[in-house]
Amino acid sequence: MSSGYKLAVLGDRESILGYRTLGFHVREAENEADGRRELSDLAKEGYAVIYVTEQLACRIEDEIAKYKDSPLPAIILIPGKTGSLGIGMKGVHSAVERAVGADILA
Repeated sequence: MSSGYKLAVLGDRESILGYRTLGFHVREAENEADGRRELSDLAKEGYAVIYVTEQLACRIEDEIAKYKDSPLPAIILIPGKTGSLGIGMKGVHSAVERAVGADILA
């Protein structure tokens, strides 16, 4: 992670703990209120990329939406301990479709 950008992972303890060994900063959020607070704090602290578990993202969609049109932080949804909900991939398809005018991943 020599790029100088700060990276963080946000979600429940079991889903995110392993990311610490990869050098990511991890923040636990076991409920909606914690998730909102932690996401806001990470953004204020200048994190460039924040990975959020899909399970948490479902509960804090409006908080995540605040950063949708901002260049930073980039918020990327990842599967949690219970597996993927498909939300992250839908976001990728949507972003590609906006960028090129068609869903070339379908």
